[in-house]
Amino acid sequence: MSIATGIAGVILLFVLLALRVPVALALIAVPVAGIAWLLGPTPAIGILSSTPFSFVSNWTLSAVPMFLLMGFIAFHTGMTGGLFDAAKAVLRRIPGALAISSIFACSGFAAVCGSSLATAAAMGRIAIPEMIKSGYAPSFASGAIAAGGTIGALIPPSILMIVYGVFAETSVTKVFVGGITIGIMTALAYAVVVLLTCWLRPDIAPPRPLDAGAIDTRKALLNIWPVLLLMVVVFGGLFSGIFTATEAGAVGALGAIVIAIATRSLTWSSFKTSMIETLMTSSSLFIIGVGAAMFTRFLGLTGLTSFLAGAVDGADFGYVELMLLIVLLYLVLGMFMEPFGAMLVTLPVLLPILKAEGISLIWFGVLVVKLLEIGMITPPVGLNVFVIKNVASKYVSVVQVFKGVIPFVVIDVLVVAIVIAYPEIVLFLPNMMN
Repeated sequence: MSIATGIAGVILLFVLLALRVPVALALIAVPVAGIAWLLGPTPAIGILSSTPFSFVSNWTLSAVPMFLLMGFIAFHTGMTGGLFDAAKAVLRRIPGALAISSIFACSGFAAVCGSSLATAAAMGRIAIPEMIKSGYAPSFASGAIAAGGTIGALIPPSILMIVYGVFAETSVTKVFVGGITIGIMTALAYAVVVLLTCWLRPDIAPPRPLDAGAIDTRKALLNIWPVLLLMVVVFGGLFSGIFTATEAGAVGALGAIVIAIATRSLTWSSFKTSMIETLMTSSSLFIIGVGAAMFTRFLGLTGLTSFLAGAVDGADFGYVELMLLIVLLYLVLGMFMEPFGAMLVTLPVLLPILKAEGISLIWFGVLVVKLLEIGMITPPVGLNVFVIKNVASKYVSVVQVFKGVIPFVVIDVLVVAIVIAYPEIVLFLPNMMN
């Protein structure tokens, strides 16, 4: 073992990332070079040749392309198009109805998507023009959608949660169930931000309810039956134990295709586009995962993970101090890295420490996804912000969107504090499954 080599590898990894080397290449290059240094070129080549298959052949990961396909089919066939209108129909009498409707529509879209970027892009195209037309300040309207998009990775099926479950070797289904709680908490917290803004700053968020006469409630609710049916089939079977999280992905993808065919909305073009986007997204995620698996093995060989776990135990860190360090770590990384890279770079180091401290890995999975999603709306590399800028470039600048997300980031930090102070909020539903 060589702890110094492990530390050098971690430093080199962050240097490569700072130089804008792609995350996957950095995660692969460091362990290959490190193992070659420690054991010679033959073991390094052996790990390079064996790890991709051993990682990708993990059965649980088959849920990733399946859930992605379900989301892309639902989006490209227009199943999710009526979510915003349905939310408006239900919430039209509430002050700030348009902004709150967009946030809850993001939550509905998240249930068939699993990606915060896709959620932000889809809802941004629909909601931002209507909000600005109704008198919302462009910065606040775009900020609300950028923040609402983060719910896409919190409410299952979350691709981040699936990959976390594989690496942490914990139940993906239980992490999913825990994600429901924090997803709902986040949506309600964002709604509170809108209500407070309507009260304190009516100049940027009009408090007036929507015109009830302009909304056909019955038609709006009927238009979302395909999404509701898909959610009932997938999550009803998943949480009742009829099938696993892995099988739920396949059921969801098949269900989306069958519903799209039944409603005559599936065309060859939409099916082809969905397949291509699924393959591209899955391959990019898997290559990062392969690199992370190699990096984990490298750190294990150097003994660094055991050393750090022992150091934390010896330092006698309290629960609050440890959580504060982890929160700061992810908030800083979230400013510069995309979520998958940030999660997979840090898990090899953090998981042994968390296990040694007896912290629930199910609870931590939910927390880390929440922290990573805060990074999606913080400068300078808030990916959701840039997505919103691209889909609403005629209305806002990047600076305006970042300005608009500030109150939502503040409430996000409060949600994180509550979850850390009261872990049972997240663990209540997963513990009921025992």
